[in-house]
Amino acid sequence: MTRAVLSLGSNLGDRLDHLRSAVHALGDSVLVVSGVYETPPWGDTDQPAYLNAVLLAADPAATPRDWLERARAAERAAGRTRDPDRRFGPRTLDVDVIAVWTDDDEPVLSDDPELTLPHPRAHLRAFVLRPWIDIQPYGRLPGHGWLTDLLTTGPAAADALDLRPRPELAIESRA
Repeated sequence: MTRAVLSLGSNLGDRLDHLRSAVHALGDSVLVVSGVYETPPWGDTDQPAYLNAVLLAADPAATPRDWLERARAAERAAGRTRDPDRRFGPRTLDVDVIAVWTDDDEPVLSDDPELTLPHPRAHLRAFVLRPWIDIQPYGRLPGHGWLTDLLTTGPAAADALDLRPRPELAIESRA
């Protein structure tokens, strides 16, 4: 069995529906979904605000590559197109595999350029860390430390001030 933390983001179209569709696409593997946060765009500021959430999923047969394929399938289903000239540009849906653990609770480490684990920029992104804390208050990002420390003392601390909780926008998991 593997467990995975996936980050969801959308800033085009029906943003909440795109997040919900990703959760639905991942089906029974979804254990818990964070609250929704509205966040300013990261990396390329000339675009609309994002809705972001994080989920924890588990599957007895999934490999790290399977999580990546499921993430990409959810993006395709939401009409995601990638613009090579705007790496951090707007998108209907972005699903990133943040971290994966084995059934022995060991973090999976990978330096594969297509699937680097843990995600190489997760420790810098308040829009990943803050929702993740919703579902794992004592969580740790492998190789970087406690989520709360990363959010309050690291480079993500300044961005955390711009996150806006949106409690009226719920995403339900099946669990």
